[in-house]
Amino acid sequence: MGVRAAATAIGTPTLRAETVRAVNRLTSRWAGTLGAEGGVLSAAGVWPLLAFLADGADGAAREELEDALGIRADNAADAARGLLGALSAMRGSAAAVGLWTRPELELRERWVRGLPEATLGRFTGDDSADRAALDAWAKERTGGLIPTMPVTVDKGAQLVLAAAQAVRTRWLQPFDDGELAPESGPWAGRYLNGLHRRTSLLDRVGVAQTACGPLTVLKVLGDTGVDVHLLLGEEETEPGAVLKAGIEVLSGAFRAVPGDLLPLGARGPGLNVRNVRSYGRAPTLSVATSPFSLAADHDLLKSPELFGLTSATDRRHGHFPGISDVPLAIAGARQAAMARFDAEGFEAASVSAMVAVAGGIAPPPPYVVRRIDVDFDRPFGFLTVHRTSRLVLTAGWVAEPVDHVFEEFEEDEEFEEDEA
Repeated sequence: MGVRAAATAIGTPTLRAETVRAVNRLTSRWAGTLGAEGGVLSAAGVWPLLAFLADGADGAAREELEDALGIRADNAADAARGLLGALSAMRGSAAAVGLWTRPELELRERWVRGLPEATLGRFTGDDSADRAALDAWAKERTGGLIPTMPVTVDKGAQLVLAAAQAVRTRWLQPFDDGELAPESGPWAGRYLNGLHRRTSLLDRVGVAQTACGPLTVLKVLGDTGVDVHLLLGEEETEPGAVLKAGIEVLSGAFRAVPGDLLPLGARGPGLNVRNVRSYGRAPTLSVATSPFSLAADHDLLKSPELFGLTSATDRRHGHFPGISDVPLAIAGARQAAMARFDAEGFEAASVSAMVAVAGGIAPPPPYVVRRIDVDFDRPFGFLTVHRTSRLVLTAGWVAEPVDHVFEEFEEDEEFEEDEA
């Protein structure tokens, strides 16, 4: 399949507030179809194609596309160019359009020229070769995240219009790998991989009163200006309603009261505010959640003798005076490797961590500080959000956590024979 020169976009792409509202509206509607089994979607990847189709449509089709888009068809192509241009300009993000047609199919130059920097190709008539070329484009434009084109091309296909969008980010503050053991809810009784971290920035979490009830919103900031908002509603709330409420909080329809303004004793889904004693003066936001994908996890304390940690785990005594005046003992030692945070390409890393707790008799902590604990230990939603524009890039629902896997050690056959 030959590839023609890329088309030139008309004008300078700009991302308007109207476009953001329209795309987020489609995201909200689409997310409302997600069931308890979970899933992920990107309305930001579909919306430009609908816009380009609306630009070339008339009659009822044009009207229906306008309704889906949330803007007039006359303005749709320009808005789509602005959206795609903005996506490409975001750090860690990429967007592209591809168009393939039969050689005998003639296209209106004005419409083709309206596709921003599009890859333009012709089908060769060889189905396998055409399929390979489309798959190669999808793989290249998403950095390998999507290896195949989601449509099938046969000799009846005249035109394929595609959009690719990918985003990658790393957390500004990394999580620590550990365990998650829910005491209630659908995941209760299971021993799960968990992600934990603490920060003194209480406003990273908030509680909003929405149409579907209270909603806890946690912002996890990425280093590319793309963040992930974790959403937890009441246990009986439907996934679609939670995601819709999260988007409405994002748009300002509902206000989330930030953690630093929540009163003592305040509660939200998975969240409570209390006072605790501490050795430092700073308040604490303690977060526990479940990774969105499979991970390898090792509990080094299952074989403490192998790592020289047998005595160090004795909490009756302190073992590290060179670290602190406070007596310390090892309470956890783990290593975990996560491939991705979610299906949209958030990267994680291999982590080895040792957890130290007070050992022996320590003096009482001198300060009383505010502490907020929030646990995402049952099904929850998430939004991938461009921080500046508040455009939702992906939305999803995490229905299943990742079970913790214990290492199994085979019996020493020689030892067994000696015992016999």
